Amino acid sequence: MKTLKIFTLVACVAALASFTMADKAPAKVEKKVETNFAHFKLVNDTGNKVRIHTGYGVVSLNKRGGSTSVTCRPGKKVYTAPRGSKDKFLFKVTSGMCGKTVKLSKYL
Repeated sequence: MKTLKIFTLVACVAALASFTMADKAPAKVEKKVETNFAHFKLVNDTGNKVRIHTGYGVVSLNKRGGSTSVTCRPGKKVYTAPRGSKDKFLFKVTSGMCGKTVKLSKYL
């Protein structure tokens, strides 16, 4: 009987020793979200209505100052799109265009 009490006591101590105390404050997890969404303004100064494909979709620019904001991703190509799909290559986006106004007449 005495050995049964000792065995039970040892088993209880071993069972309780296997548990650890939980931290009161959870570990801090930091998430960094980087947004790299610089834009440039593309202005139609040609005097004609122009449709362009910006790499993400087709935009129609009215004559005499029609403009659009284009995401500045260097290497992206911009085309004319008179029928709604890519046609004539205009220019490739460079990092120097970011945050600036680009005139369409320079490339047409």
